Amino acid sequence: MLLEAIKAKMFQAMKAGAVVEKEILRVAVGEITTDRAREGRKGDDEEAQGILRKLIKSNQESIAAGLDAEKRAVLEQENDVLSGFLPKSLTVAEIAAALSGVRDAVRAAGNDGQAMSVAMKHLKASGLTAGGKDVAEAVKQLRA
Repeated sequence: MLLEAIKAKMFQAMKAGAVVEKEILRVAVGEITTDRAREGRKGDDEEAQGILRKLIKSNQESIAAGLDAEKRAVLEQENDVLSGFLPKSLTVAEIAAALSGVRDAVRAAGNDGQAMSVAMKHLKASGLTAGGKDVAEAVKQLRA
């Protein structure tokens, strides 16, 4: 399970004295554990991955807000650590290739939102992982 892998990596970071890695993994473990305790939650790896993505997105938003170089470096290091626990995300070109089977449906969609819906459903059904911005770019390329 993902939570156990994160805990194991956190303990390795503690032993190695990797403070940034240890702290972000401690936060991740806390968030995942808290989420699992909530009523109606499955507590599976998919939900844990969602929490890791939220932590990464929060860090990215902080970086975009314009931090000093030292804080930016710490947040980027945290994102690298968290990204290591997520499945590899597809590039825009890989997304466009994966959408080749539904290219006509994407082009026929009434607007970009409907085209995105078709694309995301197809990718999810295929078990592929892709960022929303990358999917939007691939959809834009297919509709052009």
